[in-house]
Amino acid sequence: MLEINSTTVTEFLILGFPNLIDYKLPFFSIVLLMYSMTICENILIIVLVSTSQRLRSPMYFFLGHLALSDIVLVTTIVPKMLVVIIREGSAIPYVGCLAQFYIYGGTVCAECFLLTAMSYDRYLAICKPLHYTSIMSVKLKYSLVFSSWLVSFMLVLITLVLLCDLVFCGPNVINHFFCDFSPILELSCSDTTGVSIDMIVLSVPLILLPFLFIIISYVSIFITIFGISSTSGRQKTFSTCTSHLVVVSTYYGSMLIIYMVPYSGHSLTANKFISLVYIILTPLLNPIIYSLRNREIQSAVMKYMKVCV
Repeated sequence: MLEINSTTVTEFLILGFPNLIDYKLPFFSIVLLMYSMTICENILIIVLVSTSQRLRSPMYFFLGHLALSDIVLVTTIVPKMLVVIIREGSAIPYVGCLAQFYIYGGTVCAECFLLTAMSYDRYLAICKPLHYTSIMSVKLKYSLVFSSWLVSFMLVLITLVLLCDLVFCGPNVINHFFCDFSPILELSCSDTTGVSIDMIVLSVPLILLPFLFIIISYVSIFITIFGISSTSGRQKTFSTCTSHLVVVSTYYGSMLIIYMVPYSGHSLTANKFISLVYIILTPLLNPIIYSLRNREIQSAVMKYMKVCV
C-alpha cells in the first residue's frame, strides 16, 4: 500500500471555470449532454461487440476496450466537474484527489496504447493482408489489451508514489476542473523537480512513442491505399483512415501540449480547454469515427433494434 506523507492540507478546492460563471447553466447543460451521449454511445459499442457474432475480429475487440476506457475516463472526471460548474467550485478530499489523478492517468495511458494497438491492427489488415490472420492471433490481441491496461496503471503508479511523498501545506486551491498533475504539483511546499522530470520521462513511452508509431503506421497505410486499383475502394479506405488519424492527432496533440510543454508555457484557461478536448470531446467522437460509421456496426445496431422491438 502507498504511504501518504503527512500534510497540513486535508482537501483541495477545485475552482473549475470562474470565467464562465455567467454562463454556468448553458455550459453545465452542454457538458451533461455530451457526457450522457458518450456513455450511451460507448455502452452500445460494448454491448454490440460482446453479443454480436459478426463483430468477433480483433478490430472490434480493441474497439470494445477503447469504449470501456472512454467510459472510465469521463466518469472519473465529468460527474465531479458538473458539481464544480454548478457550485462554482467544490472541495475534494486529499486522498480522493490523488485517486482521481491515478485512475484518470492510468485510463488515458491505456487509451494511448489501445489506439496504438488499433493502428497496428489496421496496418496489418491493409498492408499485410495475407499475413494478418497468422500475426494478429487470439493470443496477441489479448496480450496487447492486457498489457495496455497493466503497463499504463503500473507506470502511472510511479508518479502517484512520488506525489504521495510531497508535502502540501497550503494554499489548497486547484485552478482547474479536476486533479491534474501540474495544478497539484504547483501547490506543493516540497521540491518538485524529481516529480516533474519523472512526468517528462514517462511521457516519452506513454505518449510520444505511441504517437510516432501510429503516424508511421498510417503513413504506410496511406502508401498502400494509393496503390489500390479500385477508385471506390481507395476513396472509402482513405476516408476512414483519415478520420481515424484526425481523432488520434487531436487526442495526442492535446496531451503532448499539456504534459510535454512546460506548464508555464500556456495559460491556465488554455490548459483547461485543451484538457476538455481529450477528456470530453474525443470520447464522444471515438464511437462515431471508429464504430458507428462502420457498416457491420450499423448492421448489428439494426439487428439489435429489431430484436428489442
